[in-house]
Amino acid sequence: MIYFDQVSKIYIDSSIALENITLSVTPGEFVSVVGHSGAGKTTLLKLILVEDKPSSGAIYFHSTDIHDLRRDELTLYRQRVGTIFQDFRLLPNKTAYENIAFAMEAAGRTDEEIEADVPHVLSLVDLEHKMWNFPHELSGGEKQRVAIARAIVNQPDVLIADEPTGNLDPLSTYEVVQILKKINDLGTTVLLTTHNKGVIDNLGRRVITMDKGRVVRDDSTGRYIL
Repeated sequence: MIYFDQVSKIYIDSSIALENITLSVTPGEFVSVVGHSGAGKTTLLKLILVEDKPSSGAIYFHSTDIHDLRRDELTLYRQRVGTIFQDFRLLPNKTAYENIAFAMEAAGRTDEEIEADVPHVLSLVDLEHKMWNFPHELSGGEKQRVAIARAIVNQPDVLIADEPTGNLDPLSTYEVVQILKKINDLGTTVLLTTHNKGVIDNLGRRVITMDKGRVVRDDSTGRYIL
């Protein structure tokens, strides 16, 4: 599904963010990417999201070079990749329902689809009872679960989770990880970056370890080893 073919990223100050990365993520995998700050994890995600371009090499999504996409094709591609972040990025003046509906409206979904799908996806993250709450009325874990619902409501092929538990307490972290596992079990590919050793060790899934822009380990059922 996602294939990095000898990808390097060198910034204008000559700093090397990624060096000759070749890796693939197959449909339905749950892959965690770990590494110290500056290892290249964020750059890796930015290239997948086409927020930056590689200096050399190519990144393919279902055999298509994503950095050669036209603007209209890029919009369709981004609809197939859901994203959640450490800081939630919810719209503060919209309720949980409205935050999710807004993502559907941006994708051109109908009012009927919105009315059917928003409650369903809130149920999936166990937050149907918080449908009309604003972000400031939600805990950190609840905010992240709304963000997950928003990211998956348009049924993406891939969910990218960039440090999704970084601001959460242990119980909320556990709940978010369980939801990510549920989403993966339903067929969505999940790509997770995290510094949380407990999360990685409990998942028991594939772990890619990065250091100074290189992939130094790739374990099919790995643990957090740095």
